[in-house]
Amino acid sequence: MNHSAIYRAYPNVVTIDDTAGAFDAQGNPVELDQAKVDAAAIVVAQEQALATAERNRSAAYQQEADPLFFKYQAGEVDKADWIAKREEIRQRFPYPLDAATTTEEVTS
Repeated sequence: MNHSAIYRAYPNVVTIDDTAGAFDAQGNPVELDQAKVDAAAIVVAQEQALATAERNRSAAYQQEADPLFFKYQAGEVDKADWIAKREEIRQRFPYPLDAATTTEEVTS
């Protein structure tokens, strides 16, 4: 069972047992629609991919682009060098497709 997807698709679920199923806060079983869980799994994967890209970009900006920015501010390199590095980082760590549409479909 994809716990993250189940919690995403069914906000009322508070407990998941791989054998017994999903349950709400009162301990009542929650019937799961596999299509809804599968759709939520796509959203969860997109959100995780976005978070990974953001972390990777942030680290690369700090390690690679920020030093060039400070050199640019000091007049040691051209602005184009700094801008090129930022663009190279964006290309290296692209953001995944926007999950907004899928998110609305899963929660409705």
